[in-house]
Amino acid sequence: MSPPPPPPPPLGRGRKRAVHAFDAALDDTELVAARTSLAQGRWTAVRALLAATGDDWDRRGHRVTVLAQEPAALAWARDWQLAEPESADAAVLLACATVQRALHGKDRPERAREACDAAAALAPADPTPWLGLLILERARGSEGDVVRLFDEVRHRYPEHHHAHHLMVARLAERRAEAGQDPLHEVYDFANWAAEQAPADSPLAMLPVVAHAERYRMLAGAGSESTDPAASGHWVGRRARQVMKAAFDWWLEWEREDHPRRHLDLNFLAHAKFCEGRGAEAAALFHRIGPHATPEPWSYPDRDPYQAFRAARDSALGAV
Repeated sequence: MSPPPPPPPPLGRGRKRAVHAFDAALDDTELVAARTSLAQGRWTAVRALLAATGDDWDRRGHRVTVLAQEPAALAWARDWQLAEPESADAAVLLACATVQRALHGKDRPERAREACDAAAALAPADPTPWLGLLILERARGSEGDVVRLFDEVRHRYPEHHHAHHLMVARLAERRAEAGQDPLHEVYDFANWAAEQAPADSPLAMLPVVAHAERYRMLAGAGSESTDPAASGHWVGRRARQVMKAAFDWWLEWEREDHPRRHLDLNFLAHAKFCEGRGAEAAALFHRIGPHATPEPWSYPDRDPYQAFRAARDSALGAV
């Protein structure tokens, strides 16, 4: 592995800047450019971007869901669809933008479901419309619906990164009263998914994600400290084994080509910091650079910008 780059520049000062510290596009510069064009009413740049993405399903899901968060996405997707009614790319952007509006109470969930169904009909092999439905039902649907939609995504692309993260987050919310149960089903699911995936798959990080998602639930229920580093959640024998395996995987297989790798790096850096492994956390912070993510730094109810900056400064100052 090449030596780490120099420490990242400061992310800014104060909570006012926090909203600017987290960009869902992460390091996808082509996505950032297309998103800017979309905000200016030029949907042709998005058309070119999604056409170039092809069937790289993790990248397609990442790009569509980020674009769908733009306030103007729905209107411009409608214009695009009027110009090209058979475009599966226009349909999936429209669907995911409608999902975002439904999640924020600006549209009916039924309309979002209909839009996702229409997009799925135009591109039966594409897991992205099903990802849109999974995002919607993760927030408001029954567990049966969530499992069914996850299966639809996985049937089309078994290693789908975003879908597995959504499933882990939902499973972690089962049985809050069980406390720190090492046999909780979220751990079984994460281990199973990691074992099923190829050796170089970033799904190897899922057990770390499961550990953080379960902490979110337990701390929110009052059975763990709301200070993750003081909670002891990351220092038990099982937790240490999970963190070591994930860090070793990163050292051997670091996937610099994966569109959502910085999300995994944030989960792993958070875990290593909470475990008290400052040098290992520092190496991960070097790799993260400016690409912090709200999860898991916000867990359970913290200011994610302040939490990330404090952990990063502490880890980098200790080496």
